[in-house]
Amino acid sequence: MNSPPLSWRPLGAVLVLLLCAGATWAQPAGLKGAPAIFTAECTSCHIGYAPALTGEASWRAIMAGLDKHFGVDASIDDRARQTITAWLLAHASKDSRYAKPSADFRISTSAWFVRQHEEVGSKVWKRASIKSAANCGACHSGAARGDFDEDRVKIPQ
Repeated sequence: MNSPPLSWRPLGAVLVLLLCAGATWAQPAGLKGAPAIFTAECTSCHIGYAPALTGEASWRAIMAGLDKHFGVDASIDDRARQTITAWLLAHASKDSRYAKPSADFRISTSAWFVRQHEEVGSKVWKRASIKSAANCGACHSGAARGDFDEDRVKIPQ
């Protein structure tokens, strides 16, 4: 088999690099670059959800309703709210699979989440070791870092 002309080799190398980089770009950025106030305020009660797990509409609604944040008053001062909101919106998903909000703005009831977890039966979510679909860290050991790689999932008993 003949090798491609020498002039094609650099182009081929560039294409391979771009394809590999594209695979990386397609993955959520996790919590990289999260402002300290996000970590201080949001992770004091639950894991810090990566902004790319939902879209701008969900983040706007969540941040506008902190006084009734899923049954809890999670109000914060205006400056903290503005800083966190700006970061969430800047990193919110633009991908229609993730960006479409669920009716209650919960990540765990969004269409993509339900699809990704369709093999998990309702009894599994109710296990004492898991408690609910919102407890990402129960099965995703890297959830607190925004790592939800399926290859590292371990569903506890």
